[in-house]
Amino acid sequence: MEERITLCGDNCIACPRYNAHSEEQLHKVAELWYRAGWRNRIVSNEEMKCEGCASRKQCTYQLVDCTEAHKVEKCNQCAEFPCEKIHRMLVRSAAYQKRCKEVCSGPEYDMLEKAFFDKENNLRK
Repeated sequence: MEERITLCGDNCIACPRYNAHSEEQLHKVAELWYRAGWRNRIVSNEEMKCEGCASRKQCTYQLVDCTEAHKVEKCNQCAEFPCEKIHRMLVRSAAYQKRCKEVCSGPEYDMLEKAFFDKENNLRK
């Protein structure tokens, strides 16, 4: 499977948000993010649209700012890897994974697993 790994270990190529290009697709992803607990409401399509990882966006793991401060593109390039931020991210990701198993359909879960729940392995590549 083709990969495009983010600084925190997500695989964009498998991500439904990255792959959503129509208004209907964006809305379905917003509904999925809400069900998964990644948003506290169904957000607008504009807010759901993927614009990649960048300093102008808030990273809930504080990794965008951290990689910039350490002058690396990805966390695994940092001399401090794996750090406490990575550990907290992996713990939080495991909790998200458990929730997704409970609230997602089989195909939805499979898609999210490929996109988000192999962070540690992706970062070690």
